[in-house]
Amino acid sequence: MARLPDGVLMQRAAAGLAYAVADLLGSAYGARVLLLVGAGNNGGDALYAGQRLLDRGARVDAVLLKPDRAHADGFAAFRRAGGRVVDEPRGSYDVALDGIVGIGGSGPLRPDAAALVEALDGTPFVAVDNPSGVEVDTGEVTGPHVQALLTVSFGTHKVVHLVDPGAQACGVVHLVDIGLDLPPAQVEALQADDVARRVPRPSPAAHKYSRGVVGIRAGSDGYRGAGVLSVAGASTGLVGMVRYVPADVSGTEVADPAEADVHRGASVADLVQAAHPEVVVGPGRVQAWVVGSGGGDAAQDQLEAAVADDVPVVVDADALAALDGPVGVPAVLTPHAGELARMLDVEREDVEARQLEQARRAAERHQAVVLLKNRHTLAVHPDGRVRVTTVGPPWLATAGAGDVLAGLVGALLAAGLDPFDAASVGSWLHGAAAVEAGHRGPVTAGQVASAVPAVCARLLGS
Repeated sequence: MARLPDGVLMQRAAAGLAYAVADLLGSAYGARVLLLVGAGNNGGDALYAGQRLLDRGARVDAVLLKPDRAHADGFAAFRRAGGRVVDEPRGSYDVALDGIVGIGGSGPLRPDAAALVEALDGTPFVAVDNPSGVEVDTGEVTGPHVQALLTVSFGTHKVVHLVDPGAQACGVVHLVDIGLDLPPAQVEALQADDVARRVPRPSPAAHKYSRGVVGIRAGSDGYRGAGVLSVAGASTGLVGMVRYVPADVSGTEVADPAEADVHRGASVADLVQAAHPEVVVGPGRVQAWVVGSGGGDAAQDQLEAAVADDVPVVVDADALAALDGPVGVPAVLTPHAGELARMLDVEREDVEARQLEQARRAAERHQAVVLLKNRHTLAVHPDGRVRVTTVGPPWLATAGAGDVLAGLVGALLAAGLDPFDAASVGSWLHGAAAVEAGHRGPVTAGQVASAVPAVCARLLGS
């Protein structure tokens, strides 16, 4: 990119910031705006945005946290436009702009800034690039910080905008393109067109075996529904065939479902076949396995049998506890925060506070892709690359949704996607299907599985 004159990028950022604030307010005219201005360029963005809001008829005050280090040109422009400098908030404000700390800062808010933010409790905050007090490069929150209603970022999303708990402090993220020449990102979020390019498509000469066969070793006498839901996730049309291998009550796999203990009712295999008559029950060749969902005491045997086939494997739920070191085959591990905490022998709170770090630890330890399920799900490659799924609604936090996700990821593995693509694409489809099925309202795991084909059809333009 050709070198731009000094100040051009800041002016572009300030214009986008002022527009976003005015849009949030509905109209800038007559609005009361407070700028919290720290040292450096982040404060400069806020000051220039304040000048533009003044030009639109807003009344703008500014608190300078570092008066001797405020951006000189931005401050001069703010004062020329009629901006007022105050020592502390005066009355109520319609919005406060957080220009305290930019992307170069780290650690929680300092005491003076924290007290200022606390005094504005109830005032909507717009963060400039990132909420101050949140770790930009990890998304960690270690103390007092700004809780933004809206974060206006420039050029590209940062880690904090994508990875919880920091992403929760950002509120809605509004991205402003200011013409930056950006390097490849280590943390990214797939968009619909990215997913569409990766969804497997059958060739004109395809048959059921060439499209891939996924095997499911899941469910047990105590968790019969998990087997059905894992199969449902796999039976979304993305592979040519789904194979189910049942286990009896003791956990021993059985070739003939008629041999299973059914004294307490229908076996898992019976339930699977009733819900999905196209599924083949019994052992055989597959291109990928899904193991562990509701596996109970059978989970370790399910995992060992799958790994022995030397094909990619999705390791879910009870089978995660059987892992000790590298899996030995290409793999996707699908823990939630509690399961990852047990895998790493740490507290769940530590995983939730440091999601990116802990998921990377597990990926390196097991030499597998880790799909850490949460509000924003992380797909973490052993080499450190990360993809974040942000499309899932809160309604997706429902029993059985993880079983469906494991089956869906397994189908993508069997169809030929590598573990990183299978995990991130599967997670995206899973979240989008929840939106599709629930129409942004309540949804059940089975409905999520049923909605996957419609999501794929829309992506593929059918």
